[in-house]
Amino acid sequence: MRCVALNILEMTYDEFLMAIKDLGLERYRADQVLDWVYKKHIFVFEKMTNLSKEHRNLLARNFSIDLPEALDKRVSPLDHTTKYLYKLQDGNTIESVLLFHEGYATACISTQVGCPVKCSFCATGKSGFIRNLSAGEIVSQILAIENDTNQTIRNIVYMGMGEPLLNYDNVLKSVRVLIDEKTKNVGVRRITVSTVGIPDKIVRLSQEGLDLNLAISLHAASNEKRDQIIPMNRRYTIEEVLHAAKIYQENSDRRVTIEYILIREFNDFDEDARRLAKLLKGMKVFVNLIPINPVVSNMERPTQWKINRFKEILLESGIEAEVRYEKGADIEAACGQLRIRHLQK
Repeated sequence: MRCVALNILEMTYDEFLMAIKDLGLERYRADQVLDWVYKKHIFVFEKMTNLSKEHRNLLARNFSIDLPEALDKRVSPLDHTTKYLYKLQDGNTIESVLLFHEGYATACISTQVGCPVKCSFCATGKSGFIRNLSAGEIVSQILAIENDTNQTIRNIVYMGMGEPLLNYDNVLKSVRVLIDEKTKNVGVRRITVSTVGIPDKIVRLSQEGLDLNLAISLHAASNEKRDQIIPMNRRYTIEEVLHAAKIYQENSDRRVTIEYILIREFNDFDEDARRLAKLLKGMKVFVNLIPINPVVSNMERPTQWKINRFKEILLESGIEAEVRYEKGADIEAACGQLRIRHLQK
């Protein structure tokens, strides 16, 4: 008998099946338990009524189902964006966001406690980096949101706190857990991994046999400017990142999303738009233009005319682009804001 209970959310279907068989239970018991957890949102073994009392007690002694505790929840009266501050088992905190669109909802989930990348426009890095999340802690955010809202989440973006590709193994394991038909059964093409750009990890991701959506946080069209807002660009240049993105496209045949935060009188000039179009020429991309959420006091949004002009130049250059205003600005839904306020208390 195990001395330490295993968190079911950390386990792939095959791993859980093996653990169930090690306890002397029939393999279909694994399916029953996972159905309760992932489909019915039952997280206490004694409530799994199609299992005998003896089996429920055996499961409770050997397994756990660890969900984070919600310390704070904010709902936007404008667009219903819902932001959570969660406490993990070790007391650390992370954020998750539920975004509502016409006909569906998207969960934006975290992959690290804090972030080591420290982009100048992002609040997450200002609170420092503590550790990577485990696969189970990543998966648990989805279940916790669903349990609170009764929403079935079919769209997931790894775009919360942290750099997903710096927690590669746990992120990929969580993806494999979530797409399994025995668990959440999320369509792999409904999952997006957003990265600031780690070239070797992007290439590795292209070799996983998964049709994940890839989003790259570029945010500048020259290394000189990107160096100023994304310190990691001094290690991985724009050219290296986009070369890896091209390899990803070749191996996956997926369109890559380019995220570009527009900052007034910094990266919003016509020459920036033209340079960006030149960099992306020949790639199958879609550019999300994001007027900055003013987390940093010395960074402001461009005028609406400037925003529209930037988009117009991209479109005229044959680059698909759209302006995306961040949801939940009225509830501090940008990454890291709620956590910083909690840490400052």
